[in-house]
Order: sequence, then C-alpha cells, then structure tokens
Amino acid sequence: MGNNEFFEAVRLLGKEKKISEELLLESIQKALVASIKRDFNNKDIVFCEIDADKKDLRVFVRKNVVTEIVDPDEDLTVEQAQRFKKNAMAGDIIEIDLETKEVSRIAAEKGKHILRQAIREAEHGQIREEFQSKTQEIVTAKISKIDPVSLDAIVEIGKVTERLPRSEQLPNDSFAEGDIIKVYIAEIREATKGPKILISRTHPGLVRRLLESEVPEIFDGTVEIKSVSREAGSRSKIAVYSADENVDPIGACIGQRGARIGKVIDFLGGEKLDLIRYSDDPAEYVAQALAPSDVISVTIISEEERSCRVVVPNDQLSLAIGNKGQNARLAAKLTGWKIDINPETEEEVINFDE
Repeated sequence: MGNNEFFEAVRLLGKEKKISEELLLESIQKALVASIKRDFNNKDIVFCEIDADKKDLRVFVRKNVVTEIVDPDEDLTVEQAQRFKKNAMAGDIIEIDLETKEVSRIAAEKGKHILRQAIREAEHGQIREEFQSKTQEIVTAKISKIDPVSLDAIVEIGKVTERLPRSEQLPNDSFAEGDIIKVYIAEIREATKGPKILISRTHPGLVRRLLESEVPEIFDGTVEIKSVSREAGSRSKIAVYSADENVDPIGACIGQRGARIGKVIDFLGGEKLDLIRYSDDPAEYVAQALAPSDVISVTIISEEERSCRVVVPNDQLSLAIGNKGQNARLAAKLTGWKIDINPETEEEVINFDE
C-alpha cells in the first residue's frame, strides 16, 4: 500500500468509526512502534513519524555509535554507522530508516492486530478528550439497564456506557429503563480496558454545580462556594462568601421567595440545604456551621490539630448535635475542624471530627 492509499484508508476508517483522523493516526503510530519493537527485543529504539499534510510515513531506529558494541540492538560500530552517515563518529546517535518494504511486511503480518489496537486506543483517546472537559460537571445520561440484584444503573452518556452504582444514587432514586437523568462526572481513571468515567448523584460537587447553575452571582464569581459537606438525600451544608459588602451571599443563593434554592432542593428530591456564611475566623466559622443551633462560645484548643471546644445552651444541645449526630458531623466536615460540643452547665462532652 502506498502512502496516498494509506492516508485515504485512514480517512475513510475515521469517518466510519466517527474518530478524528488525528487521533487515529496517533494510535496507529503507537501501535506500529509497539509491534515493530518486538523485532528489536522490545528496546526503546523504534520511532514513527506521520505527517498527514505531506502524506509521509517514516519509521526508523535510533542507535548509538560506539567503539565497542555492548548491546547489538542499540549499538553500531563507527564502520557500521558510516554506511548510513559518512561522517559518523563514536558518541553520535544516528537514525536509520527502516525500508518501506520491511515496514509493510511487518504491518501486513500484524495488520489486523495493529488496526484493532489503534482503533481501540483512538476510541479511548476520544473518550478522554471528550470527558476531560466534563470532569466535575453535570451531564445528561440515559438509563439503558437496571441490575436486578445490585440495583446499579447502566447508563449511556453519548457513546459511552458506564455504571452508576446504587451507592452513588440518591436514597429515593427509582429508575426505569429509558429514563433520562442528570449525573455528576466525578473523575476519569485509567483502567486496563481504557478510561473509566466515575459518575455520581451523591457527590458534594453535584450540589455545588446545581447552585452555580441557579445562582448567577456564583457563576460570575460575586459569590463563592467555599466548602460543601453532604449526606446525600438527607442534608447538605454549603459555606458561601462574598467579598462584596453589598451582596448577601446567603440571600443570593436563596433567591426571591426561595426560588433559586427551591429548584436545587427539588432536583435533589427534597434534600435539606443549610447555607452557612463563611468566615476566615475559625471560631466564627464553626459557630455558623453548627446552625440552626445557637452557640455561646467557641474556644480554639489547637490550631495545629484543628480542634475546638464549643459551648451551646442546654436546650440547644440536641439541635447542635442533630439526629444521630448529623448536624455536628456535617459541620466538622464543612469546616475541617474537630468539634467538642458541650452544654452550658453540664460536664458531658460530645466529640465530632471530619
């Protein structure tokens, strides 16, 4: 196959598989090198350069010019090197082009494997490219299947199929095949079979993005979300801040008659959202984070260990702790401080940390 035919075949293959020619050529390049390297005992001396504009394909090996050969795969004597480069001297590194016939032979023998590998890698590259820009964003997905045992949902995001574990679904989520849902792209991880997209509906980042979509002041940077702690389906605490004294960050998030935060709560199936005013003063921040409980005092025990002692009115103790410790636990996660909660006139100490 001539170079023109090769590049035309790549163009048609890219069109058929809906993969960019650039990604496909890059993958063919890698696969070709990996295959040819096996004929050189897998030494890293094989290189491939592809110039689509000039329709040029070059495969070559780099070898060291030495006075005494140590590794026959990597070394050439001066005399051997001068067959390829007349003025070659010991210490030089020279490039030796592999004959087109030899490259064609290897490609022909292993062509199907090279092509399969290249297509697979190009598809993986396309997934990486597409989802890197969507990481930490909310996307639309379609439920294609529900595992009857684990209740994990198999979802389609564009051309990609991923698993939404039951543990990453909201407690009240109940899906059926064909449902269109919103999921949060938490992370992209490299796996044996290619990139794996980790999706979630319980991640704190979902709350952050939902608020950003409903509150223009967050989107434009006037209001900043400093931290989010979440127990999905039940309750979240969100610390907000504005450097503009004329902007109330909590009011901006709530919106007129609660319209803005109401949309977020509806999306989350009624999950409670506590908006907390962020402060650079740790004591003030911790006191705010324990809302709706009143706080009498916050004493910093150790800045290094980020621990503090909080005193609350006797009748506010259960409110500060919350149902099964939830309020105090979320406050500790939100602020990053270990919180010892004490009633005003009792000796009992309740410890919470993140």
